[in-house]
Amino acid sequence: MTFDEQKLYDLLPSIYRIRDAEQTGDPNQAPPLKALLSILAEQANVLEENLAQLYDDQFVETCAPWVLAYLGDLIGIKGLPGAGLEALNPRAEVAHTIGYRRRKGTAAMLEQLARDITNWPARAVEFFQLLAANQYLNHVRPENSSFISVRGAERLEYLDGAFEHLTGEKDLTHTVDVRRIASRRGRYNIPNVGIFLWRLEAFPLTSAPAVPVAGSKTRFFFNPLGCDSPLFNSPETEDQVTHLAEPINVADRIRRRVLLRSLQDYYGKDKSLLLEQQTAPNAQPEPIPADQIVVCDLSDWINLPASKIAIDPALGRIAFSTDQQQPPLVTFHYGFSAPMGGGEYNRLSAFDSRQTQVLNDQGEPIIKRVSHALDNSATIAAALSHPDLSPHGGTVEVLDSNRYEENLTIDSNGKTILLRAADKHRPTVVLGATLNISGGKDDEVIIDGLLIAGAGIKVTGKLGRLRLRHCTLVPGIALDNDGNPTKPKTPSLIIESENTRVDIDHTIVGSVRARVDTEVTIQNSIVDATGQTNVAYGGAAKFGGPLRITNSTVIGQVRTTIMRLASNTIFMARFEDETKPVPPVHAERRQEGCARFSYLSPGAAVPFRFHCQPESDSLLVRPRFVSTRFNDPGYCQLSATCPCEIRCGADDESSMGAFHDLFEPRREAHLRTRLDEYLRFGLEAGIFYVT
Repeated sequence: MTFDEQKLYDLLPSIYRIRDAEQTGDPNQAPPLKALLSILAEQANVLEENLAQLYDDQFVETCAPWVLAYLGDLIGIKGLPGAGLEALNPRAEVAHTIGYRRRKGTAAMLEQLARDITNWPARAVEFFQLLAANQYLNHVRPENSSFISVRGAERLEYLDGAFEHLTGEKDLTHTVDVRRIASRRGRYNIPNVGIFLWRLEAFPLTSAPAVPVAGSKTRFFFNPLGCDSPLFNSPETEDQVTHLAEPINVADRIRRRVLLRSLQDYYGKDKSLLLEQQTAPNAQPEPIPADQIVVCDLSDWINLPASKIAIDPALGRIAFSTDQQQPPLVTFHYGFSAPMGGGEYNRLSAFDSRQTQVLNDQGEPIIKRVSHALDNSATIAAALSHPDLSPHGGTVEVLDSNRYEENLTIDSNGKTILLRAADKHRPTVVLGATLNISGGKDDEVIIDGLLIAGAGIKVTGKLGRLRLRHCTLVPGIALDNDGNPTKPKTPSLIIESENTRVDIDHTIVGSVRARVDTEVTIQNSIVDATGQTNVAYGGAAKFGGPLRITNSTVIGQVRTTIMRLASNTIFMARFEDETKPVPPVHAERRQEGCARFSYLSPGAAVPFRFHCQPESDSLLVRPRFVSTRFNDPGYCQLSATCPCEIRCGADDESSMGAFHDLFEPRREAHLRTRLDEYLRFGLEAGIFYVT
């Protein structure tokens, strides 16, 4: 029962209420007894909420995170991760433990265990099934043949991968491998079980206009930056605990032959990809039916269709047979390691109403919304210059993931301006000229959730504070058709204003130039100068302002007056001139500040070091990335062969760099511990990262 002030007051005898009303002559003031009951009602609601939570804490599905360890203790689970780390939340593990024990040692159980612990798609493979061996005649396995057919090109694409054994398909068999599987070297032996994990996530981009190839009205790119990009599968949830994962259940690249054979599984509404055509401006787009789609290899734009629409999922290309007056709208998924740099993921935690919501004189929030889907002529520039924003400031919110090609200028002029994408949207802003931001010392400008290309950002005047959150400022300004930066040495962010505070959070940005009186804070971000000898952070002359950087990856040289703090960060830089070595990471004043649990390129001149790598000038301890090329799915992701000093070298035994908060090493360590508990006697497991 819910007790509020009026309900408690109504429970009193009428005589008390009458006399209480007589105690005050002001109708706008609550009587004293009623005011007392309002305090009691408030505390009763707190108690009622606590009792409801106590009831919820009896069940693993609804309990608070800190209760999971106690529930796990009741069923004998030891060594659960601590509360407060979302990436290591053990709720699914605790919920399914009894089921694990009932199905102990089976492949489906091991696969579910890996998925629940790591929160990554997983596939368990019993390698004894893939051995080429003489068969027992009372248990013939016709799918297991000693020789692989070279005519099955689709099956051969899965060679040495997670799907060499699929129901209804021929196995890709191997001879015995005697190396140990725990070292990731050996695989195919009788006691070996492999756990394949997909670390990349598939992030959607919905109803974005395809980008035409220059000078063509028939050829387009899925990627809004106008370059090649592989398409990823949106994983389908498995509906049975005994089911082993198949290619449709994992976030992996979509292969051409697989898409050709199973187009209905990947193409369509609420699936991995979809094409739509807009017959008229501002009209509702119409989906293109699957029978109009063919799958082709469009490398060098060969195999162009004669009548239908061709898609190449490996390159992210589209080819029409006839000219298109308007680019088609594309819905697809791209791969990346974490929610960073803007995307159609939940960013409501970044919408801090106490700091970003501007109210008018009537106390109402000032928000101007922009959408090409609703009005093709709407522009962000017009919303920024709207008269309603002039006296107080306010929010300009983009409601779709469309492409906006325009020039922008932000003049805060004594107010707070927030330019953001709506939650679960990622618009692309292609600038024709530099985005100039100016303002006074008490002003604040916030840019949230945008992908910005074509030009950089320049801050002038005396702007008090600039925040970049969940944004991408394309390193190298823009990309050509092959995905290479068009201006690799051009800065993405230039701070020329006086005494400005700059906060960069969950953002991918090119090189940064900052005045010596600028305070720059970078966290959970990537700063990419497109080359290790280019300057990633510096000033107009040499040194940039004081820098505080945590949980980030920097590619390029760093030159700062004061390195106030560098924590859990990778600085990947190299001497520009070996004959005249200048420190690749250089702090001008080294009596102040600290560098802790970070990788510093050999020759770095920084303040006091604490547990930094390498401990000597050895080149053996050096970060190894899956890719350092922007727009690659594995961009700045640490390789599985990266030295442990870096991969597990953060202050909490997680990895250094921009993806520290994924806690990948701790997920793997916890999985190894649990596999030892659930494997049958004599079996050994190995963990393999597919992406």
